[in-house]
Amino acid sequence: MTLFAEPAVGAATPKAATPTERQARIRHYVMTPPQFFAVDYAINPWMDTANPVDTTVAVAQWQHLRDIYLRLGHMVDLVDPVPGLPDMVYAANGGLILNGTAVVAHFKYAQRQPESVAYADWLRSRGYHPVHTQHVNEGQGDLLPVGDMILAGTGFRTNPRAHAEIAEIYSRPVVSLQLVDPRFYHLDTAIAVLDDTTIAYYPPAFTDSSRAQLETLFPDAIVVESADAYVFGLNAVSDGRHVVHPAAAVGFARQLSDAGFEPVGVEMSELLKGGGSVKCCTLEVYS
Repeated sequence: MTLFAEPAVGAATPKAATPTERQARIRHYVMTPPQFFAVDYAINPWMDTANPVDTTVAVAQWQHLRDIYLRLGHMVDLVDPVPGLPDMVYAANGGLILNGTAVVAHFKYAQRQPESVAYADWLRSRGYHPVHTQHVNEGQGDLLPVGDMILAGTGFRTNPRAHAEIAEIYSRPVVSLQLVDPRFYHLDTAIAVLDDTTIAYYPPAFTDSSRAQLETLFPDAIVVESADAYVFGLNAVSDGRHVVHPAAAVGFARQLSDAGFEPVGVEMSELLKGGGSVKCCTLEVYS
């Protein structure tokens, strides 16, 4: 089902750039250190409370990811972690910051709801006036800007009624996409936005109608295989040229290279224990 997306569907079909045209753009990211990261409860299929987290390893993997962003020339701001909020490391879920407007997450599960307060406080400290939705939205976990539209996931976390709120707040077409596999509970686990016209995605994560929308909007999209999707390969971050992705997604890396992108693999195995990886740890400030 598509909500509020007529302008996007009726517009010219996005066309992928040729390999020689890939251009990096300096990005602004927000991250939260995994100082208190743990798997103390299970709210997605990846979380197993019997499988302990090595916090030292998690911090090292997270730090390596941050170092990669800095080496690529990007800006990285930090939000202080809060004791008792182990999933706060997944900063992407904290909200959507786009063109100076910051929508704060409205989390589904009680365990994560206090994170909204922490991220709202951080936004205020940076001069934003946080906007709240009435219905559940889980930030950039389910809300991914691409070009002039916003791809919006639903099915497990974000309420589709929040899509209407997002469309009104940002005055942009919102394309609703239904997720059907609980392993891909957020949109950013099943889609990677690579540039303003290019995405990669895993078709089995979506309903037939949502796959048809993606095929229409992005006929030149990179379609990944199960082996790469199951290691969260699509939970990636792109600056338009460099694509930082979980190192285990080797097939996806080859596809990126073939399409003219530069894959940058990073080990994120410890963070995957909580159901997140590169993108989950990275809240982008979209200009």
